[in-house]
Amino acid sequence: RRRPAGGMPKISDFPWTQDEIVGLAKQLPTPFHIYDEKAIRDTVRGLNAAFAWCPGFRNHFAVKATPNPYILQVLKEEGCGTDCSSIAELVLSDEMGFRGEEIMFTSNNTPLKEFQKAKELGAVVNLDDLSHVDFLHRRDGLPEMVSFRFNPGPGRTGNVLIGDPKEAKFGCTTEQLVEGYRACKALGVKRFGLHAMVVSCCLKVDEILETARMLFGLAALIKEKVGVHIEMVNLGGGIGIPYRPGEPVMDVAAVGAGVHKVYQELVEAKGLAPVRVVMECGRYITGPHGFLVSRVVHRKRIYKNYVGVDACMANLMRPGMYGAYHHISIFRDDSEHAHLPRRDAQIVDNTRDLITKEPVYDVVGGLCENNDKFAVDRPLEIEPRVGDVAVIHDAGAHGHSMGFQYNGKPRSAEYLYRPDGSVLQIRRAETLNDIFATLDIPGARSFGRGGGLLARIGAVLEGACRRGR
Repeated sequence: RRRPAGGMPKISDFPWTQDEIVGLAKQLPTPFHIYDEKAIRDTVRGLNAAFAWCPGFRNHFAVKATPNPYILQVLKEEGCGTDCSSIAELVLSDEMGFRGEEIMFTSNNTPLKEFQKAKELGAVVNLDDLSHVDFLHRRDGLPEMVSFRFNPGPGRTGNVLIGDPKEAKFGCTTEQLVEGYRACKALGVKRFGLHAMVVSCCLKVDEILETARMLFGLAALIKEKVGVHIEMVNLGGGIGIPYRPGEPVMDVAAVGAGVHKVYQELVEAKGLAPVRVVMECGRYITGPHGFLVSRVVHRKRIYKNYVGVDACMANLMRPGMYGAYHHISIFRDDSEHAHLPRRDAQIVDNTRDLITKEPVYDVVGGLCENNDKFAVDRPLEIEPRVGDVAVIHDAGAHGHSMGFQYNGKPRSAEYLYRPDGSVLQIRRAETLNDIFATLDIPGARSFGRGGGLLARIGAVLEGACRRGR
């Protein structure tokens, strides 16, 4: 079951044996996220090799996918930059030693303080709207290098994850781009970039090549109409991973070779070189190398067959949010678990009431929401029993990072599986104290007794006196 060295893994390339994963679930409190460090490094190296023809190529890892400092350290060592969409991600990048144009800032509806932070760090600022040009010029001055995000509208089709470009809130039209570059040139900006993110989780080489063709052609148009040289083209992320068994694996070497051919045709042959090509892959880098490990805690039979696990939508939102498929493997654990129902407890026979007649299951969490489901009508390799380990695959991107605390669910721990076989905690699990940390419960009690402002002031003074002692 070991994953072969190098290359994008498939679901069958699981990094642990049956005994190893059951042992991890005994050692570490479930649920938890765990990431395979070697596999992440191998994936980055494969992407870099595919674009070795392009001097200065860099993948700016989309921090929002897995915003953990240990993951960023691994990626920094492999030559990645970061792609940030908030001030928190900018600060995290800075704290982890990413400098200047190793950081890309692409956000929307952005407050001034976030632009100011990006400029302070020397990041490449990727503007989402034409109005930002005048806004930044008047408030804080434009950065040394300006990039714009392009939205092709009806010229391209998106997919379920990123949506129809015509309906997307991101980016500028062609006419707005031309006006934006012209305005920046007039205001003294000397260096320019161009960006688009049209598809997400793409498994077809041709779709990435179409984005390259679109952006290289647009760079030529901007040169012709405005007279500025686009020195950097950001192809976006978009390279997908095979979430379902049997799905094709993206041939990243073919992507690199194909982009090179389009570059020769539309950049070199038209006298526009050099143009530095960059990407912002997040899901492709960490997605298949992260797993949400949980335990079966309940079985229920009514109109459907339910498998309850101790993870929930707060640990992985994607299936409940837009019906995303994540493969689930059940690993038999014969150990006794005193805090769980008896494994041999009789389960109601619901054959007569079933609305689905096949041996399929809904795998669900414990939130008070009916979309808290990891799988619906899903066949599983073995029938789950209480106490078994349930591993949810491909949870290494947009998993823990999209977590939340609805129903007061503490977010889970994160671990890194090291190349030497050791496991390192890289984020502790939240506790109830973390959930209540921003609340003023003593003040609320005083407020509830009708003490109003005076009672509130008294509580504050009392607390200050205690601290002074």
